[in-house]
Amino acid sequence: MRQFTLPDLGEGLEEAEIVSWYVSEGDHVVTDQPLLSVETDKAVVEIPSPSSGRVAHLFGTKGDIVKVGMPLVEFAEGAEPNTGTVVGELSGGEAAPAAGIPSARPPGQAPRVFPAVRALASKLGVALELVDGTGPGGTVTRADVERAAKSVSQTGPGEPLRGMRRAMAQRMASSHAEIAPATVTDEADTDDWRQGEDVTIRLARAIGAACKAEPALNAWYDSATRERRLIARVDLGIAVDTEGGLIVPVLRNVAERAVPDLRAGLDRLRADAIARSIPPEELRGATITLSNFGMIGGRFANLVIVPPQTAIVGAGRIAQRVVAHRGQPAVRRMLPLSLTFDHRVVTGGEAARFLVALKSDLERIS
Repeated sequence: MRQFTLPDLGEGLEEAEIVSWYVSEGDHVVTDQPLLSVETDKAVVEIPSPSSGRVAHLFGTKGDIVKVGMPLVEFAEGAEPNTGTVVGELSGGEAAPAAGIPSARPPGQAPRVFPAVRALASKLGVALELVDGTGPGGTVTRADVERAAKSVSQTGPGEPLRGMRRAMAQRMASSHAEIAPATVTDEADTDDWRQGEDVTIRLARAIGAACKAEPALNAWYDSATRERRLIARVDLGIAVDTEGGLIVPVLRNVAERAVPDLRAGLDRLRADAIARSIPPEELRGATITLSNFGMIGGRFANLVIVPPQTAIVGAGRIAQRVVAHRGQPAVRRMLPLSLTFDHRVVTGGEAARFLVALKSDLERIS
């Protein structure tokens, strides 16, 4: 028997959730035939067979979380192995936490419960090991069980995070633990823009211009080696809001492409992202990110940087404001700008110069 394991899906992804199987045990498959689809934090990806052969055993079912290197399929003898993989144990789907409330009881110490109270807990679906007993000597009382049941009924049942939300929780925690973020803000006067101006493309091109003016923000930083890598080409990650969460496809070489080409590329990426069919290679290698959250609402934001990037630009909602224009008060359409940068490797002066260049390009009359 030979085992095929979950391959490296790229971009630091360590696990995926099984969405559906396309084959069954006993089936004969050929090389590159789709075996199953899995969901990562960014997309639903089909996993093809590495070789031809008969499927002897499938590991995992829909909803299971599988880590990279863990087995997916066992082939009968005769199938070519998937070289370079590591065989491990399958990580089953996360079980939802039992109903109850947190307990301060030392681990391993069983609660003191009378039979009638235990029966009540069973009826109400309360896990006694998670209930703090307020009776003598820590005994769990009827009131304790009823209070726990009421708490659960008011908050709703617990449910494990899946797919993009699970990965978002992990990445945000990692970013918070690793990066030293700082944010500077400003506003760009867009009142002289042409009617119907493509805001996202203007932002993309302005970010490209700002990266040329101040390259320190178009960079990757490896905290393990403490090495910074300045990148000449601007590959812009653009946050796309979907029902399941944010997906960040990458618009390549934004500083050198014409407007129609950028718009066509962005439309394609956005459609694929919403359909969760975007190719994995379109999600890798962003050098800086744009969050155009103003399309929904809000002015300024302290945004979250995803390593190894060192900066993210936020664009708030364009709105009319009274500002000084040519020495006189005037009502102008202003675009709020937020720049969050990793202060470990980007100085305040570099961030300020980037923001000045960004604002200047946006206020340029095209």
